[in-house]
Amino acid sequence: MTRTNLSMSISTDGYVAGPDQSEENPLGVGGIQVHKWHIGPDADHPVNRQVMSEMLDGMGATIMGRNMFGPIRGDWAGSDWKGWWGDTPPYHCPVFVLTHYAHEPIEMQGGTTFHFVTDGIEAAYAQALEAAGERDISIAGGASCARQAIKAGIVDEIDLQVSPAILGSGERLFDGFEAGFPKLELVRVLEAPGVAHLRYAVTR
Repeated sequence: MTRTNLSMSISTDGYVAGPDQSEENPLGVGGIQVHKWHIGPDADHPVNRQVMSEMLDGMGATIMGRNMFGPIRGDWAGSDWKGWWGDTPPYHCPVFVLTHYAHEPIEMQGGTTFHFVTDGIEAAYAQALEAAGERDISIAGGASCARQAIKAGIVDEIDLQVSPAILGSGERLFDGFEAGFPKLELVRVLEAPGVAHLRYAVTR
């Protein structure tokens, strides 16, 4: 049965990105701090390698927001932007990008094709389910996409990589939710230098 996983790096005070995101600063001011576990010297720690493998390997489809795909706002206006990841993005599966502006699919090396969905998270999820078959689906972020997925009730588990960083402002993952929603059950805790990997099952 297809499992839908939301996995995000997060600061101790609840931010998944710092303020003022831009092409020069895609994670916002200070946002790089919450990603040091997989892009710094501890990336080769066995636990961190395990978590990265779970995030990416064997996924049947990925859903992300336009803000995660790139810094272009409004109409694409002939932009040749193809994402932050170079010619071979790490997803190796169909990626469905939430946007208000239509765009032709972008086929990349290594099995990644970006598809642009203009009619909401439910439509993106339906396309992801069809593409994934029996494999799992990843909700990659950013914060707005993640919140939409949680509110739509399509997330089965949430993995948070909690770093000991205080960002103070930026994009919070759980903004706008009522008390008690979503209902979460802590099912796994893994530890590596400078990060705690928490897995929650979303109970319904």
